[in-house]
Formats: sequence, structure tokens, C-alpha cells
Amino acid sequence: MKSNTCNFQIGKNGLTQQSIEALDTILKTHYQIRISVLLSASKNKEAMISLANSIIKKLKTPCEYRVIGFTIILWRAKKPKK
Repeated sequence: MKSNTCNFQIGKNGLTQQSIEALDTILKTHYQIRISVLLSASKNKEAMISLANSIIKKLKTPCEYRVIGFTIILWRAKKPKK
């Protein structure tokens, strides 16, 4: 059975344009991404929420997120039914 979840990691360089492009590409084929953030990229929960918000704003695909510890769970937003 094929999993529809992908793992991604943000390191000490933080959020770069290449990582945004990679996340957009992954979201074309996967419904959910688990983004592990290293401690060097984010210090506390407020910084994690700020990072998650900046990811959402920069992505072309509409998404929602949830922060659990130093992990951001990112998934494609459902399209409204007409």
C-alpha cells in the first residue's frame, strides 16, 4: 500500500527558496508532509508557528498546518464543493 505522506527536513539554513519549491513539488503527489525542523532553525513554539505561517504564505498550493513540538504537519486544503 502506497503512503500519501512524505517527510521533509529544514536545517540550519532555515527556509530557502529551494525548500519552498521542493515542498510545492512534493504537494503535487502527496497529500501530507511531515516537516522536521532542527533546533538550529527554530528555538521555540512561537518561532515554529511563525515558520509554518511563512511556509503557507509562500506555497502556491493552498495548505493547512499543525505544529507538534519541532514538527510541522502540512496538508493540502480541501477544495470546496460547488
